[in-house]
Amino acid sequence: MASSGSDGGNPNAWLGLLKWSLAYSDGTKPSGENIQEMSKEDIAFLESVMKDGIIDEGERMKTILKDLMDSLEVTLCGGAASSVQEEKRKELDEDDMLELMQELRDIVEQIDYARAFMAMGGIPFLLGCAASAAPKSIKKGALSILSTMCQNNPPVQLSLLEHGHMPPLIQLFFDYTSGMDGANEGDDSMREKVVQALSASIRGHSMAEHIFCQNEHGRLMLQLGLGMQKSGDTKPSAQLRKRSLFLLRAILTSDEATDERHKLYRNMISYICTHEINEAWEDDAEIREMSLSMLSQLLANDPPHKVASDTILSHKNQIGSLGVKRIDCIRKLEEGSDDREYASLELEEWERIIVALAESK
Repeated sequence: MASSGSDGGNPNAWLGLLKWSLAYSDGTKPSGENIQEMSKEDIAFLESVMKDGIIDEGERMKTILKDLMDSLEVTLCGGAASSVQEEKRKELDEDDMLELMQELRDIVEQIDYARAFMAMGGIPFLLGCAASAAPKSIKKGALSILSTMCQNNPPVQLSLLEHGHMPPLIQLFFDYTSGMDGANEGDDSMREKVVQALSASIRGHSMAEHIFCQNEHGRLMLQLGLGMQKSGDTKPSAQLRKRSLFLLRAILTSDEATDERHKLYRNMISYICTHEINEAWEDDAEIREMSLSMLSQLLANDPPHKVASDTILSHKNQIGSLGVKRIDCIRKLEEGSDDREYASLELEEWERIIVALAESK
């Protein structure tokens, strides 16, 4: 896949957009909204804020964005920096910027502040930062903030869709996949952050789910994240596999899921049946538990989805054989031992899937 470009080929145009947004937004509401006269209660509250020294989170976000913008502009745009910008550059090194990004992430955990951040141009800033030539740690910081602000926040999720966030984030995943055409070396920690951000922006939003499921490159991304198609000599990291499986389970067990959607992911459902529940292949117990739980959910759906249930039942004998052996192995562990306790959740999931298989026609 080729990297996307815009704005006449200027990869740092998002910095100029942020400057404009900060100049025309007060950090609490979109700049186009009419300003209403403040009530006496609001005035009293603001007076208490000033008196008690409470931080104005909206203004703090604006300050953080301005400081990050100045530093990144110097870092990414090179020799065009003024002496003042050079001082700012020395003042905000990579660790300083990461500290500010962590503070910003803490602020946008609150839904209202996430929306205020969006109103001041936060989304193009984060997307631009993640796709820029900034240090890897800064790109990860931007992705983490993006994940936090859109989690269970439909207006932010919709705004991300309007900004066309999926293609550049999926491209970023491929850029850090070894063996692909990207300019960067493989990095599972970066790919994991991308999947996390996409997952938070998609889950629970019917339109976002539908758009992602129709995206061929998005499906390939999940296959690579799960380890179905190896991009190198080793499996993806356990954390990347978990993130990918979590997103897969969310879109397959969603209330919006249909047989048409399951057809698109039939090969991944089969892979879960044959590999991700098999201890000989998947050594991470949590991933095996998540996989078994997903299969049980798909079988237990009422009314059942024919494509998903038929795909799982086509592997019924293999799943049953694996289950009987694994249940027997876990039950033989010493009662009360750490190993038995650690395997208890997997045992429950195996017993649940065996019952589901027996009840399925």
